Amino acid sequence: MDLTLQPVRVRTGSEDERGLLVFADGALVAVLVCLSDVHEEDAGLWFLETGFGSLASLQPAKFTDLDAAEAWIRRRLAPDLRPRRPP
Repeated sequence: MDLTLQPVRVRTGSEDERGLLVFADGALVAVLVCLSDVHEEDAGLWFLETGFGSLASLQPAKFTDLDAAEAWIRRRLAPDLRPRRPP
């Protein structure tokens, strides 16, 4: 799977405007935002502003860095390789 990160300014209604569009094989799958100093101990973490499909989450994730965010995205998008049980 080819992940591409494209810098973008995101208007979140707060100071968190530094963002990245995340594409998987050319399709938009998520928007990440870097948390600003307003978030105190979380400043500098990457936040899943929104995810689509299997990345949609009611409790959006926070990541220590972009490598952690990419690893999480790859895991969530990976096809289920477990054998299926017959009904």
